[in-house]
Amino acid sequence: MFEQAIAHVDGLSAGDPLPRDLRVTLNFHPGRGVLDSLVRDGVYRSQFETGTSNGGLGGARRDWESRLFGGAYDHAAPADRPKYGALNHRRLVCGAAPRFGSAHLRLREDVLDRTTFCYPDSVFEPVDFGTARHFSLTEDESLDFLDNYVEAHVHGPVTLDDVEALVLDPSHPPVDLPCPVERHPGFRLSTQDLLRHPGYRTPESVELGLRLARDGVITPDLLEHSDADPQVVKHLWHHLARFGHPR
Repeated sequence: MFEQAIAHVDGLSAGDPLPRDLRVTLNFHPGRGVLDSLVRDGVYRSQFETGTSNGGLGGARRDWESRLFGGAYDHAAPADRPKYGALNHRRLVCGAAPRFGSAHLRLREDVLDRTTFCYPDSVFEPVDFGTARHFSLTEDESLDFLDNYVEAHVHGPVTLDDVEALVLDPSHPPVDLPCPVERHPGFRLSTQDLLRHPGYRTPESVELGLRLARDGVITPDLLEHSDADPQVVKHLWHHLARFGHPR
């Protein structure tokens, strides 16, 4: 199934082979069941399997996938559909697309060969595509930091055998997995910095940040344990990921 999808995208792509030292990362929020399935089953579950997403899961997504992948997944079960991530060509310590979470899986080199790419995010219905064989995607520097990534579609299952490392925020508790577990320097946003960008998302997200802050600092674990409106929590995460990401 996925061979057909990759071949279709390859026909839409141009350029030289992708450098083999680059990695695909899958950013996620640790509290949304992803780590649970990794620990329990050794398998990464996509947003189509868990039913949780920072993006769209409905008809528009399916229609776009049908066009991009030549109908390869039109009748596929959720577990068989692509897993969405990003190419870490900027070599960010927090993963290629921190918009989607404070943790990430860094996948092994061989996964590149069953990954397709587009720029920008598929929500914008892009017309520029790539594969490991043909890659010439370039960035639009006018996009916001959280939107400016090369989207990756990993075809086939993602298991612990495909993981080079799980990379966690320092605020997350230890995890026991049969793969390397690393820590990046951490997302941290002071309330002063939060108040410098009050219009970045919503007034409610700023208010939530001020309530959750511990000693004047917001970290991912504080959001993870919040019982506030999920949309407000998501917007506060965008503040933290945009202005408090590790460099």
